[in-house]
Amino acid sequence: MPRVLLIEDDPAVREGVQLGLRRRGHEVRAAATGEDGLAALAEFRPDLLLLDLMLPGMNGVQVCRRVREDSQLPIIMLTARGDDFDMIVGLEAGADDYIVKPARPDVIEARIRAVLRRIEHTGPGRQTTEVHGDLTIDRAGLTVTKAGRRLALAPSELKLLLHLSAAPDQVFSRQQLLEHVWEHSYHADARLVDACVRRLRNKIEEDSGSPRYVQTLRGFGYRFGPL
Repeated sequence: MPRVLLIEDDPAVREGVQLGLRRRGHEVRAAATGEDGLAALAEFRPDLLLLDLMLPGMNGVQVCRRVREDSQLPIIMLTARGDDFDMIVGLEAGADDYIVKPARPDVIEARIRAVLRRIEHTGPGRQTTEVHGDLTIDRAGLTVTKAGRRLALAPSELKLLLHLSAAPDQVFSRQQLLEHVWEHSYHADARLVDACVRRLRNKIEEDSGSPRYVQTLRGFGYRFGPL
């Protein structure tokens, strides 16, 4: 089972989440502050980070940015209702998904499994390496290079790119992307998609303001070019 690092300052929430995940077989390490969490990160080497947004001292957004400096570890933000602005900042900082507290253990487990689930977009007879301009997508190796340089994509960014590029020129609504990429079966916040698109564009586009690969069709959604 995946190893989970939990950074949460509320003792009741921290104990409840730990207990729920351990009952489901996870090895869990918990920290109450961002500083302690970062220290545990190198030692524990988790498969996923559950990160509270509102932490004392170094907050969740700062922790997320620090992690993203040298790691593409899957990150799920834990947010309280009403933290919409901070939640979007967290997604922009590199979080792959979010959960609104309080959340049942089965909901947390489902989100963890969705984020960690292996990406399988290849099929019989399908070319596993695709070249689009200076962008090369290796579906079997789950790698993306731009002009020969390997890109460091977070799990949600890679899943989004693989899904869009599997059907060039097909337009996907935000709700379709939430269902297929994030596996949200309910009407989650579409800003989750928009934040991920912006992060992805910053990495694969020459000019993220005039994107060549991931294009917006206002009122409809997104599609993969390239132009």
